[in-house]
Amino acid sequence: MRRLIVRRLAASALVLLGLTTTVFALSHATGDPRYLYISPYKKYTPGEWEAQGKELGLDKPLVVQYGLWLANALRGDFGDSVKTKQNSLDAIREKLPATLQLSGIAIAFSIIVGVPLGVLSAVNRGTVWDYLGRSFALLGQSVPTFWIALVLIWVFSVELGLLPTSRKGDWQHFVLPVAVLGWFPAAGLLRLTRSSMLEVLDSEYMKLAKAKGVSSWSVIWRHGFRNAIIAPLTYAIVMLASFLTGTVVVETVFAWPGIGRLAVTAALDTDFPLITGLALVFGAIFLLCSFAADVLYGILDPRIRYG
Repeated sequence: MRRLIVRRLAASALVLLGLTTTVFALSHATGDPRYLYISPYKKYTPGEWEAQGKELGLDKPLVVQYGLWLANALRGDFGDSVKTKQNSLDAIREKLPATLQLSGIAIAFSIIVGVPLGVLSAVNRGTVWDYLGRSFALLGQSVPTFWIALVLIWVFSVELGLLPTSRKGDWQHFVLPVAVLGWFPAAGLLRLTRSSMLEVLDSEYMKLAKAKGVSSWSVIWRHGFRNAIIAPLTYAIVMLASFLTGTVVVETVFAWPGIGRLAVTAALDTDFPLITGLALVFGAIFLLCSFAADVLYGILDPRIRYG
């Protein structure tokens, strides 16, 4: 297990280094950074232009610039936002808790709904429960997220007046964003759990367990679900990373004060220090979730741990 963790940590470090190189190259490929800080309505002398470049470190070779930028990034200094003049990391820290809350509740909702329905659909293959579960999965993965959000707002907020339409507040403000954000992964988890359980239920050792008189509950959950969990687990962790980095539509529709909405604002304002900081944070989140998935694989399946 220790070797598995060390290998995954080394691979994650290399990927993160490659990500920093890509982000740095893209940030410099868009043009001279001085144009972001200098007013277009004022004429600058060559001396003022050179002084601004020296202040930003643009007078040094590109490799040295990358080294200095990487050192600052490792300390959490991604530069100040062009618009707010606030440190980019501080801006991300302010918005991250709201996204963590929304994403955590949404992924819990999708697991609680999708996994049991997937098992129920597989165990009752060909029955009305199976058709209902598959219909739920089909709708969840085919209907656009923004359309679901607008329909739910119209029904529960405009027509019925039961739930608020925007902003972050008490538990009522979480209902609609969580339902919209969690429906798609719940549908995906249902399909993956169903297909994995069907494959396991048709295996020889499951038939042997039933022939020996093992209880149906033990056959389904202890023997079947444990061996079918790898694919749904992978999907759930990937979706959690996607929630933490890609809740742009939901946060925009519901005016949720998270990092997804912050990324949209930064892109519209061409705020490159904030954009680069968000890109690195998003990449680190994906790597962390991927590392967690690899460790869980080793815990659940000894073949991966000793392979």
